[in-house]
Amino acid sequence: MPTYTVKYSNFTLTKQKKNKIAKGITSVHEKVTGAKSFFAQVIFVENKKNYHFMGGKSVKKKQLFLNGQIRAGRSEEIKDKLIKKLRDTLIQNSGLSRDKIWVYIVDLPPAQMIEYGEILPRSGEEESWFNNLPKKLKKKLIELDN
Repeated sequence: MPTYTVKYSNFTLTKQKKNKIAKGITSVHEKVTGAKSFFAQVIFVENKKNYHFMGGKSVKKKQLFLNGQIRAGRSEEIKDKLIKKLRDTLIQNSGLSRDKIWVYIVDLPPAQMIEYGEILPRSGEEESWFNNLPKKLKKKLIELDN
């Protein structure tokens, strides 16, 4: 359900840091929203030198940008908690200072999202959606969640 894209400029994230960031993002999303961990995917993209601009000028300092696409339907309170906890896990696991971190959350209507080949449920209807999946897919998702 959530797809988090981590784009970063002017530094390298080691495999270990990527693992920590991915686990941190997944954990935050699961704890704050209640969605199972198998829905969260994290994609890393390293910006090439001179491919990131602000104010029309090439960015020269370290920057980390997280764009999270999540299902619409959550309260403002949950989204506020989510965005702040995502920021905090990025600071903790990247080693960057707060002013180098950007986090955007974008709501998408569940009916406009397909994951694992299935249209996604509305927020709060995950259990019913899961129970109606083909047995083979349910088994796969249970294995991913453990």
